[in-house]
Amino acid sequence: MRMKSAPDTKHKSSQMIYGINPLWEAIKSNPREILRIAVTPGKKCEQVLKILEEASRYSVPVVELDRAKLDRLADSGVHQGIVGTIRPYAYADLEDMLEQDQETLHGQIVVVLDSITDPQNLGAIIRTAHCFGAAGVIIPQDRSASVTPTVVKASAGAVHHLPVTMVANLSRTIDSLKGKGFWIYGTDSGAGLDPRSVPFEGKIALVMGSEGQGLRDLIRKKCDFLLSIPMIGKVGSLNVSVATGIVMQEMFRGLVNPRETE
Repeated sequence: MRMKSAPDTKHKSSQMIYGINPLWEAIKSNPREILRIAVTPGKKCEQVLKILEEASRYSVPVVELDRAKLDRLADSGVHQGIVGTIRPYAYADLEDMLEQDQETLHGQIVVVLDSITDPQNLGAIIRTAHCFGAAGVIIPQDRSASVTPTVVKASAGAVHHLPVTMVANLSRTIDSLKGKGFWIYGTDSGAGLDPRSVPFEGKIALVMGSEGQGLRDLIRKKCDFLLSIPMIGKVGSLNVSVATGIVMQEMFRGLVNPRETE
């Protein structure tokens, strides 16, 4: 039976994305999803001109608005003189995500996020997951940031290249991943395996919890292994997006070059 992602109940209308790189990634990957582009009048930089050229190619309407209006559209975010109106983010189906063929890896990685509510962290994690070849990112419908313009910006456009699925029940989703042969790795700031010593192989689900609380007990108990990043500083924990990058680099190394961890 196909497991369906949770319906997106948070964003029914169009969304805004802003900034040169997010707009460029969006128009390269999904030009039909862009409803309109607004730019400031006057001379345009080379990157903006490239975006407008693509907009013309795909018949995307372009309007000129003064900076104050763009500020309002971008909710005072750093828009670099260009804002796009796009269709609501379409979350991926979990089964479709897991069926992807990851050509460069001797295995598969999915990133599962438990209670990551900061959109900047979510965007940064999506960017990291894409860079290290993950099949996708799984977020819960509740107790989580959703894919918003802030997330798109923080991901540097990676959200347009990496599937993100929203599920109604994270615990049952982890059970489903186990049933499909995934090893579940959680992270723990205390006792856990040093990721540098783990021979990562096969199908891997990396579960990351919030900075303040870590993994919830129910989710922690479902992990096959817990990982702990060794540190010597006086600060007790890392930013969750930084921690995700450190662990994923080790997983990526193991799955690209399995002999290195033997």
